[in-house]
Amino acid sequence: MQAMVINQFGGPEQLILKDIPMPVPGNGEVLIKVKALGINRAELYMRKGLFGEVTPVSGIECVGQVEDDPGGTLQRGQAVATITGGMGRTRNGSYAEYTCVPLQNVFPLQTNLDWATLAAIPESYATAWSCLFANLRIRAGEVLFVRGGTSALGQAAIAIAKQEGVTVFTSTRSESKVALLTELGASRVLIENGKLSEVVRAFSPDGIDGALDLIGNSTLLDSLRMARKGGRVCVAGFLGSSEPVSFDWLANMPFGVDLNAFASLLFGTKDFPHSDIPMQQIVDRVADGTYKARPVKVFPFEHISDAHRLIEANDANGKIVVVL
Repeated sequence: MQAMVINQFGGPEQLILKDIPMPVPGNGEVLIKVKALGINRAELYMRKGLFGEVTPVSGIECVGQVEDDPGGTLQRGQAVATITGGMGRTRNGSYAEYTCVPLQNVFPLQTNLDWATLAAIPESYATAWSCLFANLRIRAGEVLFVRGGTSALGQAAIAIAKQEGVTVFTSTRSESKVALLTELGASRVLIENGKLSEVVRAFSPDGIDGALDLIGNSTLLDSLRMARKGGRVCVAGFLGSSEPVSFDWLANMPFGVDLNAFASLLFGTKDFPHSDIPMQQIVDRVADGTYKARPVKVFPFEHISDAHRLIEANDANGKIVVVL
């Protein structure tokens, strides 16, 4: 089978199309014929050798059809989505014609969505769902700030939260993206400068209920200052950078505020089972237009390196998808 292999750690040009053996599923595994996949920033770090243990074939999500399930749980041809399960880290990932994943990391789906649209959903929407309801425990009537709203994950979080009756504030670096974020359901869109807590406190003096920070270390302290007593802050991205920051718990941590983090590599583990994510419901809501999950750009498989370049230039502004 053909796969896009990391030739050596480095730039996008190090993604090389090669013929490699097709994986053979064992007990408790499923072989998937990959139809399309979303590109994630984590895969850029993998390509550069900045993500710890990685495999030659990257890719942490995909959609496709079951090719083989030795256990007989899923029928050949069944439409599925899969997230993580070691893909790209401990087992070859989805940058290939076929990928083999643990059964517990597979979502069987019934849908008429095209493969490119379906591929824009799994990682972003599953992560957003977990961040909102497991980490932030957000509820109808509360106020949420999504920091980094133009990212695929940010847009998913805004759409889900708005549908659940949450008032959503968000940020973007670009004036040109304000209309997009407003259309998604954001009540206020602020221009990101790394210091927005005073602005947020001006129209929410007691602080907000939750903050989903997708920019990362550079804005973490400012996000903490937005939260009310009893508020929650979740860090789930590094759109800014992953450079360490000085953090003094006594000086910087507001009393009574909950700080936590989430990473999608946890999906499929005992504490974060796939059953926690209503993926069929999410897909149905995309199909009926409730959630506007459409890829902003679609690349052919042989141009994955161009998809990496687009994300690396911070010009994606939504989900980038590759089709096979």
